[in-house]
Amino acid sequence: MSASGQQRIINIINPGERPFGSPLGPRPTRVLLLGAGELGREITISLMRLGAWVGAADSYSGAPATQVAHAGYQVKMSDPQALEELIDKVHPDLIVPEVEAIATDRLVGAATRGIQVVPAAPLAAMCMDRRALRVFAHEQVGLPTTPYRFADSPEELASAANQVGYPCMVKPLMSSSGHGQTLVRSKEGLLQAWNSALTQGRAATKHQGKAEVIVEALAPLSHELTVLTVASSAGVATCTPIGQRQEDGDYRLSWQPAELNPDILQQARNMATRLVQAMTSLAHQSGETGWGIYGVEIFVLRDGSLLFNEVAPRPHDTGMVTMISQRLTEFDLHARAILGIPVHQEDLALSLPEGTCAVSRPILVKGQGPVSFQGLPQALDHPGTDLRIFSKPEVHGQRRMGVVLALGPDLQTATGRAEAVASDLKPRVGAGM
Repeated sequence: MSASGQQRIINIINPGERPFGSPLGPRPTRVLLLGAGELGREITISLMRLGAWVGAADSYSGAPATQVAHAGYQVKMSDPQALEELIDKVHPDLIVPEVEAIATDRLVGAATRGIQVVPAAPLAAMCMDRRALRVFAHEQVGLPTTPYRFADSPEELASAANQVGYPCMVKPLMSSSGHGQTLVRSKEGLLQAWNSALTQGRAATKHQGKAEVIVEALAPLSHELTVLTVASSAGVATCTPIGQRQEDGDYRLSWQPAELNPDILQQARNMATRLVQAMTSLAHQSGETGWGIYGVEIFVLRDGSLLFNEVAPRPHDTGMVTMISQRLTEFDLHARAILGIPVHQEDLALSLPEGTCAVSRPILVKGQGPVSFQGLPQALDHPGTDLRIFSKPEVHGQRRMGVVLALGPDLQTATGRAEAVASDLKPRVGAGM
């Protein structure tokens, strides 16, 4: 680590010098959130509860976090000049990326000026690029993954698919919530998958100036897990693993605790810890902290073996279940960690009675235009349930507009309660809603 890098991390690691509790005073701790969706909204609330000033930015007006932050900004964050101007305007102490489409070179520049980038500028860039992340996790850290290849043309895609075998997944180098991902069962579907990846993926679809995709073998899955892993000034700790069910690349249900063999769950926690420790070490090399929460996705195969899938260096959508399952939510943990507050293993404990299962079930709305809901009294009359409406201004096609939280003595009961809430909640879409 360079001398300047050492000094920068020393400055950041003295959180006791930061002022909290007077966000509208002359010198508050200022946080700039890049991405103001439903997860960003909860992060904003958690940061504000600790006395930080929060500005939230997104590409559209009325994003959820901008409705509750001290200041809201509409900006195209993948535009380097626009992002640079925003950073200069806000003068943040911390920058918290919450989406993938960001001009990451400007984050590197911000870090060199002493701004704390969460979790670190090189990690933010790496986790937005499936090539860089897969190479780091598999080839450097040594985590097992599905067989994969990269392709920068339709011809290379055909060769890559033959190597990993059919069926296979074709993904953009950068996307979220399943955008641009295609399950390909034969060579006839390759061209459509290529076009989908390039048109629905985001800025990092290119590698060294060329359009590129990743091709992954389809694993014989038994379960999918999310291990929320917190890196803080106290070290690395893991939450109880979360089970999840996905459709079309996006989650439809998550539950905690995951109901699997304890040995498998411990292996998953060990894998997540190993990865996050390696990532924080990489952050330290650039003079940064690596602090924050990481959503580590792990495949459990039918034979009980584990494979690393992906990691997001921020709260995870499946982790919304922690809003009903843990004393400190994933958003609280993220806020504490990035502000330099020690987070210990006991801080990640479940708050559930013995034998209780918690679930989160997203509310998807289809249509065009603004959205409102009816039936709230009936929906929340079910025992052991709660609801978050995200207050997004409108929907175009299909969009996640809320999430149901539910408890039960087992997964089936908790899921049934969540489905009952979702059934009673009636969305109205359009100008005449």
